[in-house]
Amino acid sequence: MASKVIKLPEGFSPEGRGDLAKSFFLQGYNCCQAVLLAFADILEADGSCDRKTLAILGSGFGGGMARMREVCGSFSACVVMAGFISPADDAEKEKRAANYALVQDMAEEFKSLNGGSIVCGELLGLKERRMESPVPSERTPGYYAKRPCPEIIRNAAIIVARRLESY
Repeated sequence: MASKVIKLPEGFSPEGRGDLAKSFFLQGYNCCQAVLLAFADILEADGSCDRKTLAILGSGFGGGMARMREVCGSFSACVVMAGFISPADDAEKEKRAANYALVQDMAEEFKSLNGGSIVCGELLGLKERRMESPVPSERTPGYYAKRPCPEIIRNAAIIVARRLESY
């Protein structure tokens, strides 16, 4: 399996990274950014990517891709992180196969932890998925009370962290 050895910091734990991702979301970052930023220190130390670039990469994936309620942004972050863990950085078929296998594995665990889907609208229990206003919702206590997002984001970061440990 084509993978890259990424050095993990002392005291690294999947649950700790999950809590960190959740805290980034509660600070106002979107779901994808929250998960990516939970690993910024590791990717910066590795020389792979800096915090600002991760925030930029994740900026359009919130709300199931720009609030269209399609693929969950936190799962999109898993896909991005799979590229750092098992890079397919050229046209080699074997590298793509290894990357795709990792993404599929992460998708199965994500579904298992989050009610059987990777789709934002389904995770939110929306009867119909429709494009919403591009203006993000106000982050109020009511917003958090009616959404499973903080826990889904935490789960996504735990999934990534487990893969980092195993690769």
